[in-house]
Amino acid sequence: MSEQTEQRAARRVRHVVVVGAGMAGVQSAVALREAGFTGAVTLIGAEPHQPYDRPPLSKAVLLGKAEDSAFDVDFEALDITLRLGLDVTALRAADHVLDSADGPVPYDALVLATGAEPLTLPGAEGVPGVHLLRTLDDAARLRPVLERRHDVVVVGAGWIGAEFATAARAAGCAVTVVEAAARPLAGALPAEVAAPMAAWYADSGAELLTGTRVERVEEGTVVLDDGRVLPAGAVVVGIGARPATRWLAGSGIALGPDGSVTADSALRTSLPDVYAVGDCASFPSARYGTRLLVHHWDNALQGPRTAAAAIMAAESGGPLPVHDPVPYFWSEQFGRFVQYAGHHADADTLVWRGDGADAAWSVCWLRDGALVAVLAVGRPRDLAQGRRLIESGAALDPEKAADPAVPLKSAAL
Repeated sequence: MSEQTEQRAARRVRHVVVVGAGMAGVQSAVALREAGFTGAVTLIGAEPHQPYDRPPLSKAVLLGKAEDSAFDVDFEALDITLRLGLDVTALRAADHVLDSADGPVPYDALVLATGAEPLTLPGAEGVPGVHLLRTLDDAARLRPVLERRHDVVVVGAGWIGAEFATAARAAGCAVTVVEAAARPLAGALPAEVAAPMAAWYADSGAELLTGTRVERVEEGTVVLDDGRVLPAGAVVVGIGARPATRWLAGSGIALGPDGSVTADSALRTSLPDVYAVGDCASFPSARYGTRLLVHHWDNALQGPRTAAAAIMAAESGGPLPVHDPVPYFWSEQFGRFVQYAGHHADADTLVWRGDGADAAWSVCWLRDGALVAVLAVGRPRDLAQGRRLIESGAALDPEKAADPAVPLKSAAL
């Protein structure tokens, strides 16, 4: 037995603690059991609710079509201990202990899965009628707003703003969306790709005000920087999120400028026996040659498998896994199913498949001839084929790729 293996065996992992009971946390606990881990697993969640999935909050739960979105996981059968409604306040790595409202929680290995926290609108905190949409309780507070058909002002035309505006219009509310940038999804997509999406708001009966900032929020009204005053029975703020990592200050965990835990390719942090997954963690992507912070459901599903494998490898001395997925997400807005795969920041060519004014279209981003990202609106086959092409590193014939009648896979060289 090698010295390294002996050292690992001496630090046998008997208890894994997972902090955060969203998708990333739940899947981390489940993945450990699926990987054959037989020690104790404790899942800690700050909310008192049974762990639940977040995407339905802006859809079925918000519209009253579902009471909750609890995960279909038998935690008891998997021998996973739940500690819900528990705030974790600090990490003392030297002692392998978490500090919590109920006292210290020791661990042998720790998985950070605390997700992201929504950004608040400065000056709007505590104003009656101002809402965020991140938790089950947020959705519960907003449901009566839609039922009573209040005039709603949405601040931010990103993914969450568009999805809430969609739900509010479906409920019969008058909706005004205020966006500081010149277009919707300014932080996510280039101008020419986002441009067709601006028309979706008007088509749904919502008003979109771009290049406009909120001066202040008062109860019942929103005052804009150009002096206009909007009636607002409710204000929903969707201006982004940041990794929920502030509680790690002073712990020794390395954080990036964006606040993310800077994990390595096996999702290990800068501290021994501590791993990070989901919205709170960034990771180096060899595929894209940069560090990625992915705030989407699929990353919270895939990362835990890597972390679980890394914990098992640390115990056995086996090879470490590598986390380098093709990022993927979807959004349902204004009657359209929007899907995206990849990372287009360093692309040098944009190829349209169809007309952005039509009901269905897609765009492909190439770098040095290879497909690196695809956005599909109502064209799920393009997304599925494009995702596989990205994974394989395939080069595309731009002329064939530009013909929406040609299957995307047929454009591969």
